[in-house]
Amino acid sequence: MGVFEQSVFIRASATTVERCICDRTIMHQWLNPALRCEPVGETWSTDLNSQTRFIIQIPLLQPSLISTVVERGPGIIVWAFSGFFIGKDRWECAPEDSGTRLFNRFEFEIPNPLVSFGFNKFAAHWTKQDMESQLQRLKQVAERLS
Repeated sequence: MGVFEQSVFIRASATTVERCICDRTIMHQWLNPALRCEPVGETWSTDLNSQTRFIIQIPLLQPSLISTVVERGPGIIVWAFSGFFIGKDRWECAPEDSGTRLFNRFEFEIPNPLVSFGFNKFAAHWTKQDMESQLQRLKQVAERLS
């Protein structure tokens, strides 16, 4: 199983940081531009059991993952996903004196050996770096909103 973990301190309230994770319009301000998220069904939601399709915008392919919210509470959202990756993406806001510490844990398995080899050989390092960059972009958006 692969695991990428990172955290960032954000000078904004936990409520503002959570809004950046849960509001689809705001989310698209910090997500990698090659990613797009769409509701499965008619409305976007981060309520327990709601589903989202995350699409990687690669010309012609556009692989996607269906994600389901499997844990939800104040400041916590966990998406479980299946597709070419199987795993969970956990976001947790921890209030601190002058802001919020945001934790992100992405754990995954890649069941297809060929896809796993390709990911490990060509994309794992880039993915980890991109996830760290996403946190910095999210930090900027949240601090701008507060």
